[in-house]
Amino acid sequence: MTIQEFMQGYQAAWEQRDERGFCALFAADGAYHNTPFAVQRGHQQLAAYWQRVKLQEDVKVIYEVLGETPRGGIAHWHTTYQVASEELFAIWAASTGTNLLARKPGDPLPRLVLDGVLRAEFNGAGLCQECWIWWHSQQAAA
Repeated sequence: MTIQEFMQGYQAAWEQRDERGFCALFAADGAYHNTPFAVQRGHQQLAAYWQRVKLQEDVKVIYEVLGETPRGGIAHWHTTYQVASEELFAIWAASTGTNLLARKPGDPLPRLVLDGVLRAEFNGAGLCQECWIWWHSQQAAA
């Protein structure tokens, strides 16, 4: 697999909210470091983590490959989505380290923007062995 192929699969798995497609990018013991302090290792943990994307609607992912090696690469990615549940809003608010949005009962859920960088390393079989992402999120402009 190349970084371009990985990013195509990553984009499709996110936009289609498909945990099987996400897991198919990784070796059986592959790791996804979604923050510097958290890692999901193996298909079971990867699939469980990816369930949160099912709480997103109207997902749009774009990316640009920034660098490539024979066994990996780096890409910039940009994602927008509509928060589809209070549960996801609570996850997002906790992940930002603050409750940035003051919402009153009945206020609509926000559309969010995530912008990040991804580094992936592939094993000899061409599957992702290690993936690290660094990202920031904010509410989309009205």
